[in-house]
Amino acid sequence: MRHALALLTAACIIGISIPWIAAEQSLSVAPASMDEIMDVIRTEMQTNRRDVMVKNLKLTNEQAVKFWPVYDAYQKEQNAIMDAHLRGVQQFIENFESLDDAGALSLIKAHLDRDDKMTSLRRKALGDFQKSLGTKLAVRAIQIDRRLSLVYQTQLVAKIPLSH
Repeated sequence: MRHALALLTAACIIGISIPWIAAEQSLSVAPASMDEIMDVIRTEMQTNRRDVMVKNLKLTNEQAVKFWPVYDAYQKEQNAIMDAHLRGVQQFIENFESLDDAGALSLIKAHLDRDDKMTSLRRKALGDFQKSLGTKLAVRAIQIDRRLSLVYQTQLVAKIPLSH
């Protein structure tokens, strides 16, 4: 079991690293708007998330028919939270050198608000997933999603300069 979890974690890290590398490379080739960058990252991340979920949930056809529309709705809500978060991070990075105390406080409050929103969304999704998958698979789906999100967040926060 630990071996499988280690492989899942490694796949998550590799799978989510690729969109960031691709987005950074496209930035160095041709300037893109924040919306274009977010679209690329979100599309790649969703594709990778779905692939990881498919490989690790092993759903029956009946479960899949019920689960994927619920999961897609969950992803849509998650995207809205992440888009707002990315815009805030981008503003912080662009204004980092001239940032005052209020700006620094605003960034960390935005991170904490995002965490609260994601926790609330996951709690709601857990109930929704349970209806289509049962409890154990629903828990597994949330665990996988959280791991993917943690890898994504680690990569994102690594790009944010520390306040000084």
